[in-house]
Amino acid sequence: MSVQSAAADVDVDLRQLFASLARNWLRIVLVTLVVTGLAFAFAWLATPQYKAVAKLEIGSRESVFTRPAGTTSDDKPATDEEAVATEVQIISSPDILKKVASDLNLEKLPEFDEALKMSPFSRALVLVGLKSDPFDIPPEERVLKAMHDKLNVYGVEKSRVIAVEFSSNNPQLAAQVADAIAQAYLASKGSAKMESNTAATGFLGPEITDLQNRVKDAEAKVAAYRAQSDLLMGGNNSVLATQQLSELSSELSRVRANRAAAEATADSVRKALQNGGTLDSVPEVLSSELIQRLLERQVELRTNIADLSTTLLDNHPRIRALKSQLADLNGQIRNEAQKILKGLATQAQTAKAREDQLVQEVNTLKAASARAGEQQVELDALQRDANAQRQQLESYMASYREAASRADRNYLPVDARLLSKAQVPTEPYFPKIGPITGAAAAASLLLMAISTLLRELFSGRAMRPAAGARFEPIEQVAMPVARTEPALADAEDEASDDSVADERIGQGTVMEAAPAEPVDPPDPAQPEARRSWQPRLGEIDVEKAAEKLIASGAARAIFVSPEGDEAAATAVLVAREVSDAGLRVLLLDLTASGAASRPMLDSGLLPGITNLLASEAQFSDVIHPDLYSDAHVIPVGTADPIRAMRAADRLPIIMQSLTTAYDLVVVECGPADAQGIGRLVGDGTEVFLSMLEADDEVTQAAVKLIENGYPDVTLVTPVGHEPGDPLPGRRSAA
Repeated sequence: MSVQSAAADVDVDLRQLFASLARNWLRIVLVTLVVTGLAFAFAWLATPQYKAVAKLEIGSRESVFTRPAGTTSDDKPATDEEAVATEVQIISSPDILKKVASDLNLEKLPEFDEALKMSPFSRALVLVGLKSDPFDIPPEERVLKAMHDKLNVYGVEKSRVIAVEFSSNNPQLAAQVADAIAQAYLASKGSAKMESNTAATGFLGPEITDLQNRVKDAEAKVAAYRAQSDLLMGGNNSVLATQQLSELSSELSRVRANRAAAEATADSVRKALQNGGTLDSVPEVLSSELIQRLLERQVELRTNIADLSTTLLDNHPRIRALKSQLADLNGQIRNEAQKILKGLATQAQTAKAREDQLVQEVNTLKAASARAGEQQVELDALQRDANAQRQQLESYMASYREAASRADRNYLPVDARLLSKAQVPTEPYFPKIGPITGAAAAASLLLMAISTLLRELFSGRAMRPAAGARFEPIEQVAMPVARTEPALADAEDEASDDSVADERIGQGTVMEAAPAEPVDPPDPAQPEARRSWQPRLGEIDVEKAAEKLIASGAARAIFVSPEGDEAAATAVLVAREVSDAGLRVLLLDLTASGAASRPMLDSGLLPGITNLLASEAQFSDVIHPDLYSDAHVIPVGTADPIRAMRAADRLPIIMQSLTTAYDLVVVECGPADAQGIGRLVGDGTEVFLSMLEADDEVTQAAVKLIENGYPDVTLVTPVGHEPGDPLPGRRSAA
């Protein structure tokens, strides 16, 4: 049978579960009051602790007036969460705590050094090795450890503020230490800046001296190379050869233009002379003063001729004289024009000669300029090196002057400030008597209630059969069952009863016939009796009963013993036989006297089924090993039977659990009736009737079991069985 099926047959009885709180109210209240009193005493007697808080703001304190040249507000490092977390670690660093401890002489206070004032109890713990000896740790480390335990440094969420909390049993000391830690942090930041500034000036001084020498050498190299390569500089910061080449190129262009102009003018004059044209349109001819005067004279003669022509004829001597003068004048003009033409030709030749000379000079300067360009590249490289070193020198000198001025004026603003000093606390933060006492009362009450409910639940008292489970209610189980069978009045009634028993038992295929008179079986103590024993009412022996249980795969074997404790040996012998066959077997003793379990155990005062029902023990406490086999046994137990009977409803649950753990559960019920074994029956159950003598009592018990729903009841007897330890007597316990 599976565990799931067993669990499905039971439910939690909530009324019974929560009723356990009312039954155990006194214990719950007492425990709650004790815990509350202890918590109140602890809170009342505990040393009060005071907490002081100092706050620091992290941020740049540099102003625009003192910021180094060339830097802006964007150059300062961003104050993010990582930066605040870094400052938190710096504030709680051992260096700062050591300085504060030294300044305030904390090593002389027992609060920070337990070795100064150890209680006898602490000394005893150290002696037995349950506590480390504080003298094994240096005093400075002990003070630092105590300060770390009392210090709490954290960054305020979504801000650049750091809170420095310190607790102490002295409120003034708490505020004093918190402020001292904040001031020590600011001093350490200032010292760090001072060290950085000193390191900067110490580095820049030798570097500046070295750079000055290097700049001087670089500039000397530039001048020497310029002199060696004859790279003289002209205007516009260019090499002289390049500048001369530029000027000659301009002059060459000008000469070429003049030559072209002279040749063009001479050509126009030549064409005018050759074609007999007028020379008035030639600018160079008109620019001659002689020609200008001749032209004026020519105009004057023409005017006179024109005037005289109005009164004189052409052959008139005056007119002829004037015309003759005019012809001479024209000849002079042409002669002068020829002279101008020759002058222009001479000018063109001169310009040509100058042009040729300039071309030669330009070619010479081109070669010189090319050489100067190559040399200029090397010169520029030397110049760049000199300039770079000079710029670095100037930068170093500016930084050195700024660092030196800050050191001289002792101006080194730290990137933090004390936002608020720690105030002396007026109320302790620990202990809070009211909250501690209330929390202890609530917690103890809740825990006691939960433990009571769990105990009730695990004990099984709060369990009840589920709806539809195959359990029949009974009034009493595992208690002495009175023999209620009446004595027979006469022989006729006995015969009638025997006939009915034979008929009903025959229907169960386990009893075939019954004699008219009961016959005592042979004494099992005699060997010949064991050999000559024969069944009388169809009963089987122990071996066959064990074989039947093994073959059928039964999970439960219910034994009813109408003859009392003497017949209980049958269940013990069958359990041992099945256990010897290799099955896991448990015998449950439900007799009043414990007759079935006593022969299997070394004591009759062991916890058993009554203790389990009364919730005084668990399964592991009531299951014991058999002294003579591998079987296990649950005895009657030592609890009050009346109290155990109140939890009789748990028997089906117990049987389900046992059948899950064992291959076979053998139950010895003593002289119980059909109603008495109702809660013990389940799937895979075999019912046996133990008998020692074939008397009327056995017959009537068998008939009643058959009539009340157990037609397959089997009679079994221990008579004729040869166990490992012989039975002490025919009607004795196993």
